[in-house]
Amino acid sequence: MTKKASIESTAEAYLELLAARGVEYFFGNAGTDFAPIIEAYARRGALGQLLPRPITVPHEVPAVAMAHGYAMVTGRPQVVMVHVIVGTANALGGVINAARGNVPMLFTAGRNPITESGFRGSRERQIHWAQESFDQGAIVREFVKWDYELRNFAQLETVVDRALAITQAEPQGPVYLTLPREVLGERHDSFEYRDASRAPRPSDVVAAPDAVEEAARLLAAARNPIVIAKALGRDPRAVEAMVRLAEVGALPLVDHFHTHVNFPQDHPLHAGFDSTPYLDEADAIVVIESDAPWFPQLKSPRPDAKLVQIGVDPLFSRFPIRGFGADVALAGSVRLTLDALADALRPRVDTHVVAERRARWQAEHARRREAWAAAARRVQGDRPIDMAWLSRCVGDLVDERTIVVNEYDLEPTQTCFRAPGSYFNGPASSSLGWGLGAALGVKLAAPDKTVICCVGDGAYIFGAPTAAHFVSRASDLPVLFVVFNNRAWNAVKRAVKGFAPDGWTAKTGAMPMSDLEPAPDYELVCRASGGHAERVEDPAALPGALARALKVVREEKRQALLNVICKKP
Repeated sequence: MTKKASIESTAEAYLELLAARGVEYFFGNAGTDFAPIIEAYARRGALGQLLPRPITVPHEVPAVAMAHGYAMVTGRPQVVMVHVIVGTANALGGVINAARGNVPMLFTAGRNPITESGFRGSRERQIHWAQESFDQGAIVREFVKWDYELRNFAQLETVVDRALAITQAEPQGPVYLTLPREVLGERHDSFEYRDASRAPRPSDVVAAPDAVEEAARLLAAARNPIVIAKALGRDPRAVEAMVRLAEVGALPLVDHFHTHVNFPQDHPLHAGFDSTPYLDEADAIVVIESDAPWFPQLKSPRPDAKLVQIGVDPLFSRFPIRGFGADVALAGSVRLTLDALADALRPRVDTHVVAERRARWQAEHARRREAWAAAARRVQGDRPIDMAWLSRCVGDLVDERTIVVNEYDLEPTQTCFRAPGSYFNGPASSSLGWGLGAALGVKLAAPDKTVICCVGDGAYIFGAPTAAHFVSRASDLPVLFVVFNNRAWNAVKRAVKGFAPDGWTAKTGAMPMSDLEPAPDYELVCRASGGHAERVEDPAALPGALARALKVVREEKRQALLNVICKKP
């Protein structure tokens, strides 16, 4: 079945098709290449055609991160458009994050006018010569699944449907489409298209039955199996399947540098956030959607440990080098694979062994959580504020209506997330600045939820905060931003200490290029966009400041920021 729309240009047909394909938002950082798009939006607005809704984002970093955050919550790709090669270059870090985080995204950019004269949209400004490249897609090609340039109006439906299908096919990731101004500006009076895409959409698949049976056999024979997970919660339905598998075999799960809620953290089989202490004893290890389940430079499993890797791409084929082995690799939908593995394991387990193992891990879980709570209590009066105490105070605010976006400094031992989709951490690619925009995208996708964004001061600077706070105000996206301000890039300091523990930095105490002093008054940046903001230095005042800020976000529907002065590493 086909539809026919009245249009005036290719640009308007493009917006019509995006809306028909379920794209709700168009995150834009505009330049001269946007002229046909903006003209099309003006006409559509006059006719009451409001989708996809345009969101003005005055910097590429939060623009891409907003699309990333929206897709994390909904699973649906949205459109980001930036300005030709310069916008693409500014946005590249966010594209890398989306690639390594397996996030679907239709990332687009205008194409500098190809022609010097003779067409609607030909070059007419000084920048139109200097902003052309020989191969614009080369800027991002290593980190996108597909790139293409729209050549003409006739291929529009095929190109858009192919882009959306590829970005959503597993393993998911961004795609890149460039849009020449002359093509967008071509005049047309109608556009006929199918009411639904016919581009192939691969269905979910489950690992081969023989491989699943072999994995079940290895787990049933193990005395001390563990599970290490990072991002299985990318599919929220997989969390329930993981709980089922864990309970069948009394398998403890470690959230090692986790980016999602993979397992209820109050479950007695939750085994914390660091796999290292368990590697010596584990005789079988299940690795689920984890690119680096341990760090061989520091610690590896015992040589005879059986290894099972589970994921949509357990080989991580887009990583240039990754040497983590497997006795069995189960590729496919994680949810379906975990269900199949639970069914295969159930008849094989020794109920007495499982009961003993469950009791042992339940005791370990209780001991560990009490130790974490005690650690926060020991530093609750420290000044400057200890990040463990700040993390505990934030963790105490989390309820079933809260989503936390974390870029670096929220300490996982001081929080407890239970529900899938209630916590997101930045991708390991760690192109800084992700957190602010991601939190805004999460709020856009879940307007009825309270969104708390925890960022280090370095990450806050990278996030183009002036632009992010502008978007929060302009698009009515109230978020609570908590800046863990230690006046340093602590990741840099840790790397230097690990590299040269007895070196000159240790001897002299000097650590060039890692300090962020004198620190700006970050609270003033938020106030400049109408937000509530406070500087917090007294640990006793922290709970009250958080409560005031949350009240502003929830009741006044305004953004808020706390600049919390923390211990300097």
